[in-house]
Amino acid sequence: PSISGPALDIAPVIPNDSTDLPTIAVALYVENGGTLEVITVSGATRQINVADFSILPVGIQRVKASATTASGIHALNIT
Repeated sequence: PSISGPALDIAPVIPNDSTDLPTIAVALYVENGGTLEVITVSGATRQINVADFSILPVGIQRVKASATTASGIHALNIT
């Protein structure tokens, strides 16, 4: 799927080690900073430290629970 263009919707994310997001996110918005462990649309697993009120403009297919300490995570979606 295409991940270009502005987000049309935003949805809360519940991190899960085995389940992808229902829709690929074009970005994540994080209210409370910490560590995010994600799987990008390219299939890479990454751990990123983010500050409060961060926007991470990367295509994300999964936010993993095991190493994620950030909270208030929202997916910005284009579908």
